[in-house]
Amino acid sequence: MNKICTFLFLVLTFNLSAQSQLQFDKKYVQCEDKWVAFPADSTGVYNFGFIYIDEAAGLTLEYGDTFKIDDKGKFITEKKVKTNSMKYRLQPNNNLVALIPESKLKELYVDKVPDWLKNYKRDENSIIRLFRWGFMYNGWNECEKALEYLEKANKIDPDYKGLRVELAFSYNCLKQYQKAVDVLKIALNKDPLDAYTNKELIYAETKNGNIEEAENVCRKVFKECKDKTYNSENAYNVLQAYYIRKDIKNFNNWFAEANSYLMSHEKIKSLSEQMKTELKQ
Repeated sequence: MNKICTFLFLVLTFNLSAQSQLQFDKKYVQCEDKWVAFPADSTGVYNFGFIYIDEAAGLTLEYGDTFKIDDKGKFITEKKVKTNSMKYRLQPNNNLVALIPESKLKELYVDKVPDWLKNYKRDENSIIRLFRWGFMYNGWNECEKALEYLEKANKIDPDYKGLRVELAFSYNCLKQYQKAVDVLKIALNKDPLDAYTNKELIYAETKNGNIEEAENVCRKVFKECKDKTYNSENAYNVLQAYYIRKDIKNFNNWFAEANSYLMSHEKIKSLSEQMKTELKQ
């Protein structure tokens, strides 16, 4: 290998080494209380910042600065005395960022845990905060993370308003349907006609294979619940369960019984009719 080839090989190796320190494989919601880097621009400049949760604003980025990575893998940034704060509210999406290795934080002149973060960590083990964080993570479809908070809240006060149904949402999301059924039935003992709780129970029962039980809950909801918000969805979940089983007889019976609810929602109407056509073939 001649000198020019050797030089080019070493440069390429250094660049690959530098880049490999940053793996852009994390969603925003996976980076709570972490320093992250965003993909470099065309000049090789990375923006970075600290992601945390503001109880009022939700997922938030405290902007740090920019840096480059030299051919030895060192993170290069200008040391500055920060005089102002730039915060950006982050919407959970599929954009990917990289966790900055702890060993590189000194090169960026930042602490692993910023001093200002303590202002957002007050009462972090209170049931209000645990419930709120679990609720937010469920809303971002990060149900496993949500359960970390909700199960802690459940140990403090299982009767906390809304907690059981939020737990059930996580369990349904994670396909732990029997756990969802168990906690929802307890919730319904206290408030038997809550429309949202019944909706989650109907979904869990269908996924758990108890379709007749789901039917019975549906009938109760149709007849007794004043809140009709989820009637179409409830009817569809039962219908879909029979469709998946290819149970044509019960599919047709439920299609006829719940027809007014199935036909009152345009998307559900279309899906229901499509399933009915496919079962005829």
